[in-house]
Amino acid sequence: MERVGVLAGIGQLPVECAKAAKAQGHEVYAVALLPETEPALRDYADDYQQISVFKVGRILSYLKKNKVTQVTMIGKVTKELLYAHKAMPDFKTMQILMKLPDRRDDTVMEALVAAVESTGAKVVDQTALIRPLMPSAGVLTRRKPTTEEKQDMEFGFRMAKEIGRMDVGQTVVVKHLAVMALEAIEGTDACIRRGGTLARGGAVVAKVAKPQQDARFDVPAVGLTTLKTMAEVGAKALVIEADRTLLAEKEEVLALADANDITIVAM
Repeated sequence: MERVGVLAGIGQLPVECAKAAKAQGHEVYAVALLPETEPALRDYADDYQQISVFKVGRILSYLKKNKVTQVTMIGKVTKELLYAHKAMPDFKTMQILMKLPDRRDDTVMEALVAAVESTGAKVVDQTALIRPLMPSAGVLTRRKPTTEEKQDMEFGFRMAKEIGRMDVGQTVVVKHLAVMALEAIEGTDACIRRGGTLARGGAVVAKVAKPQQDARFDVPAVGLTTLKTMAEVGAKALVIEADRTLLAEKEEVLALADANDITIVAM
């Protein structure tokens, strides 16, 4: 039996991760990194703490004190969320930030992984406990993509791989083989909203893993919020990377997609 630490951002995935860990007989020590972390995480934790993502020193002390042996860092903690919260970083956080050569996502996360592993815990693949949430290749919805949508999916997939290669983002919105929006600091939902508005309906959203994806953090994920945002702007198709993208709340997502005539393909 492992002592599993779940460093949890926003969304349903930290809950799924904790639930899977409990089902496998592990003890779960959950840390809510943001006020918006899903409250249901408490239900699957042997111990639950709210510690700001800006308080890395406290997080490390908590993991060490509880002899946590493996850690999963999962859930949305993107830069726009970090900049929105005004909490003062503690000394350890400042130490880490001051040593960074740049503020790219991978640079920040690799430094955090190193800090967590200094406690003796091992940071594991985000998907280790929840791999069944990653769909294999195929059409997931009732509606199949049109020929035009399939062309946009293939084009968007390639464009998303390119911005992933540069560690900029993982999501692209396209229409008629033209890029409407690229994801950057604003995150997936804001990117979809911006690109979908510019497309004036019928947009195709592509979300993929980065070519150099480190499975310990930032594995691409879509869920109910993604589909709600797509429905808001009249987007009609979503392509994700098969076997490398987490699909949270699958039944609800597919039901919402079918209700809004949205096609979803794992490619």
